[in-house]
Amino acid sequence: MSVALRPGAGPYRALVLDLDGTLVADDGAVRPRVAAGLARLIEAGVAVQIATGRSEAGTRAVARALGIRMPCVVYNGAALWCPRRDELIEERVLSNRAVERTLAFARDHELQCVVMQRGGKYATPPRDGIEASALSRLEELHLTPFERLPREYVIRITLFSSRHGDARDFSGQLERALALPIYLTEFPLNLLATHRDSPLSVVDVQPPCRGKGEALRFLEEEHGIPAQAVVAVGDASNDIPMLSAAGLGVAMGEASAAVVAAARRQIGSCNSDAIADLIDELFC
Repeated sequence: MSVALRPGAGPYRALVLDLDGTLVADDGAVRPRVAAGLARLIEAGVAVQIATGRSEAGTRAVARALGIRMPCVVYNGAALWCPRRDELIEERVLSNRAVERTLAFARDHELQCVVMQRGGKYATPPRDGIEASALSRLEELHLTPFERLPREYVIRITLFSSRHGDARDFSGQLERALALPIYLTEFPLNLLATHRDSPLSVVDVQPPCRGKGEALRFLEEEHGIPAQAVVAVGDASNDIPMLSAAGLGVAMGEASAAVVAAARRQIGSCNSDAIADLIDELFC
């Protein structure tokens, strides 16, 4: 079976997809027609890659269900997880100084925090129902006292706050407090369909990287696919690095104005077959 490019559609050889709010609908599933379209692309040899803020544990079930073979960008670009080997094949870690300053910020501001390493997540026990709900869907989570949180080989620290204004203000305050080379991503937790009622803002602290733009770096280095031959699809601010660098950046229907501005076009909702239509248009 082969997939022939339509005349004038552009020489696209790869499709990079965000998960939540993009490939995964609000009900937590991938729509059948979207899954079928991805299966056709994979069978035809088109590079189909996931780029997500989730950990490897949060990515595993979706990647396996779809038959994704390409390494997935996880932790917002801080690592690459291989579905075939079920292991991280690349990972960056925070400096010990960045870890200590981030945890000090969390302690001083009485914030819930989650420390993430290869194969596990560690959080301080939730103090109320709001924090318990925020932690409820994290895979491989271990609750531990603050003083026993890991301090070495940390890929990401996630902080939750209801007292620092909106997510962007929260991120700015944290960046000024750390004053170190890091990569921050932020979002209101209610951006996720599973947490629509949450008042919390979230900031993820990762080591320096290109964000989800690491997907394009990997495709070119390992498969010789240049950025102009890549279609990238996403809906949130952490998708901007890949949308702005790809040959065709595509924003989902619910994307913010900043995300739409970084993309070259916009399609429908994650709760529709918009991605399947995009595949039919560009690759078939």
